[in-house]
Amino acid sequence: MASTALQAATASVADIRDRLLLRQELALIDVREEDAFARGHPLFAAQIPLRRIGEEARWRIPRPSTPIIVYDDGEGLAELAARRLGELGFAEVSLLAGGLQAWREAGYELFEDVNSYSKAFGELVEQRRGTPALPAEEVQALIREKADIAILDARRFDEYQVMTIPTSTSVPGAELVLKARGLAPDPDTTIIVNCAGRTRSIIGAQSLINARLPNKVYALRNGTIGWTLARQVLETGQARRAPDLVDEEEVREARSAAREVAYQAGVKRLSPAELDALKADGSRTFYLYDVRQPGEFEAGHAPGFRNAPGGQLVQETDHYAPVRGARIVLSDDLGPRADMTASWLAQMGWEAYVLDGGFSGPLETGPDGAPPLRGPEGRYRRPYEGTDHKEAAMQAYLDWEYGLIQQLERDGTHGFFVI
Repeated sequence: MASTALQAATASVADIRDRLLLRQELALIDVREEDAFARGHPLFAAQIPLRRIGEEARWRIPRPSTPIIVYDDGEGLAELAARRLGELGFAEVSLLAGGLQAWREAGYELFEDVNSYSKAFGELVEQRRGTPALPAEEVQALIREKADIAILDARRFDEYQVMTIPTSTSVPGAELVLKARGLAPDPDTTIIVNCAGRTRSIIGAQSLINARLPNKVYALRNGTIGWTLARQVLETGQARRAPDLVDEEEVREARSAAREVAYQAGVKRLSPAELDALKADGSRTFYLYDVRQPGEFEAGHAPGFRNAPGGQLVQETDHYAPVRGARIVLSDDLGPRADMTASWLAQMGWEAYVLDGGFSGPLETGPDGAPPLRGPEGRYRRPYEGTDHKEAAMQAYLDWEYGLIQQLERDGTHGFFVI
């Protein structure tokens, strides 16, 4: 595959499938708006709308010689995107011959929504591990009875503040293994992990189970969607957060447990010198992510690392790492957050590493320089947003999530495994 400033080469559907199955690097980029992308796209496609290529492409695809295939659905956007990418210095840009219609005609799967393959992976984890879950009605009864439970919300704090389960505490996903022991020190306390829907509840609960927490651990079945379908009231504007500081013994226990999980998943460990040696390999794309919360990251991080809080990195991998087949290196001054995040990325088919050290020398401070957030233009609204038939739409959305496992099986390119 190659491109010129005048005309991009073309790549076939078979070319894409071959690269995915051989685990070769590929950035498959849908250049339509998010709403169109979310109505159907190949499993490992990432989305950069044409109007944002100048702002996002060099950030999200950091190696100029990365093989890139762009497509649209007949709107004439892909040719313009390929030309723009060439102007930005990308040397190997191709058009998907026939666009998305060619993918359809070949009989391959189209996945709806955003972050689809992370959600599909979460469904696979629940199926393979039998991640225990409690329905909303049962959790509401436990709250009413003042039972010995701790409800931990695994979403971003800003999501938590919009609406959450009564009595819950904000503990973003990668923080769970590090902080759950302090929030539920009595092994008899039952821990319930929730998110808005399913994925982060499943991954969060299974993280605690994988780390062998002595407590009983459950996901809240279907998250706040399930809570709403049960016609139970959500809280708004809450600010209950896990403490920033963690007891040293709790850190040691979490570090030991998380490292064992990462080892089981095949995560590799790097010293700073070994990282420098791998980075010298210009034939591969590297993503370097510090998985701590933004405030910690901005106070001081290893040079060259970007910020992606671990739970969101697992949830939004297509956004943070659109080059499938790239290497991902994670850092964390305490360790457990990077190890647990890396364990999930490895199971999702990524070549995942954890940096040992990197915080003893000079550190960079401040934000990582990521492109500004997108505005509302072209944003995808889920079927239950802004509808007069919210309950039916919510149930339909859950039914779609349940069906993702069958789509994975039909698609056949994912390479996921579950430890």
